[in-house]
Amino acid sequence: MIRNPDENKKRLLICLERHLGIVSYACEEAKVSRKTFYQYCKEDVDFKETVEEINELALDLAESQLLKKIKEGSEKSIHFYLRYRARKRGYSDSVDITSDGEKIVSEIKINIVQPNKDNE
Repeated sequence: MIRNPDENKKRLLICLERHLGIVSYACEEAKVSRKTFYQYCKEDVDFKETVEEINELALDLAESQLLKKIKEGSEKSIHFYLRYRARKRGYSDSVDITSDGEKIVSEIKINIVQPNKDNE
């Protein structure tokens, strides 16, 4: 049965929101292939924008749950938050002692030398 693309898109967006932006679950529930989903994203700007909004809502939910755990005193959640959101205050897994925060660009050359059969 060939379905109307507009109906597919509507169903996909409903399922995508229900599954917090997880494409494979949404496609399975909507009975639409992932290939079709990504084709819709590529060809339909409004569809793609709505997908991005749903993904932002999922991130907002995750952030709110993280903040809830922080308020409850979860040390792992506090450490995670500080490691990624408070780097300028020194909370990080690494320390930059050479570049004062500037990107260091260096070039490394590797010469691969093949042994000469005469010298073996």
